[in-house]
Amino acid sequence: MFLRKNNKLEALVGINSEFRGDVTTHGTMRIDGKFIGNIAADSVIMGENATVTGDISVRCIVIGGRINGNIVADEIVEIKPSGQLYGDIHTKKLSVAEGGIFEGRSLIQKDETKIIDFPNKEVSSK
Repeated sequence: MFLRKNNKLEALVGINSEFRGDVTTHGTMRIDGKFIGNIAADSVIMGENATVTGDISVRCIVIGGRINGNIVADEIVEIKPSGQLYGDIHTKKLSVAEGGIFEGRSLIQKDETKIIDFPNKEVSSK
């Protein structure tokens, strides 16, 4: 998930840090402390002690802490055993590990590019 060459760590909120405001980054954001605001990033990784209050728009996210807000993810939302999400999700893939908490609505969109339509063959009766 996080193996793209251009996907380096661009932003970090440390365990003893608190950030208020909105962040937009073209890379990975790691959160171990407290974040209040909206996030737009390629990827977000949240540690077990992390808390986010705000909406998140990403390609993919791994939740080990707590989020109070909505998530729009282009690819996947992964909630770890220590993860808690109180809000809505719109994504293609959702993974909630045993022990993970998700309270909200989820909209899982279909990947339209993988649908194969076979033409109908008409059967002639003889």
